[in-house]
Formats: sequence, structure tokens, C-alpha cells
Amino acid sequence: MLACVVNVSEGRDTAVLAALAAAAGDALLDVHTDGFHHRSVFTLAGPGVEAAVRRLVSEAVGRIDLRFHQGAHPRFGAADVVPFVPLGRAPFITALAARDAFAAWAAKALGLPCFLYGPDRTLPEVRRLAFAGLTPDRGPAAPHPTAGAVAVGARPVLVAYNLWLAAGVGPDVARAVARAIRGPAVRALGLDLGGRAQVSCNLVEPGQVGPVQAYDLVAAQVPVERAELVGLVPAAVLDAAPPERWAELDLAADRTIEARLLEAGLELPA
Repeated sequence: MLACVVNVSEGRDTAVLAALAAAAGDALLDVHTDGFHHRSVFTLAGPGVEAAVRRLVSEAVGRIDLRFHQGAHPRFGAADVVPFVPLGRAPFITALAARDAFAAWAAKALGLPCFLYGPDRTLPEVRRLAFAGLTPDRGPAAPHPTAGAVAVGARPVLVAYNLWLAAGVGPDVARAVARAIRGPAVRALGLDLGGRAQVSCNLVEPGQVGPVQAYDLVAAQVPVERAELVGLVPAAVLDAAPPERWAELDLAADRTIEARLLEAGLELPA
């Protein structure tokens, strides 16, 4: 089984977000929206996920004009990041095949420049080099006039996790903390969100550094006001956190991939 975690550059217009969710249909497991980031994360999975992703991205390209977009999160596309993720026993090659098929379709059907990432190239590399030494792997050489470009990936499960710092802590501190905790298992940015500081993390090896460790790494350096889980976590990541800390860590039993699949009448193969 495959999942896809589509990141779109819209976090404020409720009508647009409703249209995107409707386009995803029954494959939609979760939506996380952030007005400061001006970004939403749609988690899709199950049979038909590839078709659902195409519908969602088509809707995003038709409705989002990147020329007028302002938000704290880095972005270069209306449908900014489209990563395919193997679940359960699905081999990684199935995610690679879905990535390549989607990129070929998006380039032809939507006129989107597509930058591929996966085992041999990271998403940060794509962001840093796109159109500045790195040409699109599929599609036109220049950005789409309103929808920009898209990073299309194949990757293992990761956990997107934000830590809001205490009132009075400035963004310079958040950036310093982000630099300090970055490593092979953690990607981090320090952001200024409406005058509040946030350390925004991608926990790319959540079996090594999960929400518990990320929270404690940041809290060891600066007071943390609250944690924010973006999207869903694997059940194994939840199980690794002490239940008495779930509320503090913004975790819950109904916010795992497995729980949402069960709600949708699906189950990962044993």
C-alpha cells in the first residue's frame, strides 16, 4: 500500500481547501492547515491513491496562484511537494514507480516542471538548487506562470513536527536551536510566525529521533510552549512515546496512519 503526503501552498482560503479535500475523495486520511505557514498537508493512502493525488494536484494548480502567495514556509510550487511513501510491506520500488509516473503525468497534463527526489537526492537539495544549476527532471525548463514547480519524491515515512517556543523568545533563537539540532535524523528550520518563534522539524528517522527526542532536544535549550504534530505518525512512533506525555507531545491514538486506515475500512497487511 502507498501513501502520499501532498503539501500545497494554501493555508487560509477555506473554500479552496474544501475543494482540494473533495478532489482527494475517499483516499484522504488527514488534513493539517497552517495559516502562518500558508500551507496545508493532505495525507492520502489506500487503493486509488495515485488517481486521487492527480485530482488534488490538478485542483491545486487550477486554484492557487503562487504570484500572490506569502507565507513563512519555503515553497516553489502551488502543489509544492508530492512524496510517495510505501506502507507496511510495500517495497520501496513501488513508491519510486509512483513518483516517476506522477512526474511524467504532471509534466504533460499540467505543464509543471518536476524535480525528482528520493534515495539519491534530498528535498533540501532540490529546494536549494532548483532552476539554479538543477534543471527539472520532467516538464518545461521554466516555472509554470502561476503554479511554479513541484518536487516529486519517494521516501520512507517521516514525522513533521513543530515546536512553538515560549512567548518572548525571538526567531534568532529559534534559528540557532534549529541549527543545533539538525543532523542525519532531523531537518529543522527556525521561523518567525506572526511574532512567535517556532522550530519546524522533519524527523526523517523517527525510529531514532521521534517526537519525544525532538521535544527534549529543543526544551533543553529554550522553553517550549507547545508541540504540534503535522499530519499523522506511524503507530510504532506513538508506541515509543510514554502515554503520560502524549498530550504534551500533541500525540493521540487516533492520529496514527494505522488508526486512520482502519477508520477508512483499510488495514496494512500483517
